[in-house]
Amino acid sequence: MATYIPTTEKKEEKKKPSLFKKIISRLKIGGVILILLLIAVASYFVFGSYSEGYRAGNVMKLSKKGLVFKTWEGELNVGGFSDGGGDGDMATTVWSFSVEDETVVKEIEKAVDEGSKVKLRYVEKYFQLDFCGDTKYFVTKVEQVDGE
Repeated sequence: MATYIPTTEKKEEKKKPSLFKKIISRLKIGGVILILLLIAVASYFVFGSYSEGYRAGNVMKLSKKGLVFKTWEGELNVGGFSDGGGDGDMATTVWSFSVEDETVVKEIEKAVDEGSKVKLRYVEKYFQLDFCGDTKYFVTKVEQVDGE
């Protein structure tokens, strides 16, 4: 017959976490989720585009400027409308844009050298960020327009 010999070792009891610790851990998880959500929304507004389209005209200016962040900035003369006064004066409309891609800069420079009219395809960002460019409009493609 086997005899039972009691041991002095106590079973380790698992302690339940206190209510305070549960609340703190849930707040930490909620904080991480909130930060990730804010990062996702901010990324959407920084990298997403609001609209896209094109404008046609003659490029008047293209320059690389900025103190710390150098960006390509340009101006396009899109023509104008008569003021209706009958003296023949036309008010020109100038559209400012930014360029990120160096190949697009080369295409614009080529069009300026040839003196041709261009169609600039662009995307409009939600916000203008100083380190990206001076405008919300970023030219993505250049097409030369035949005829004037």
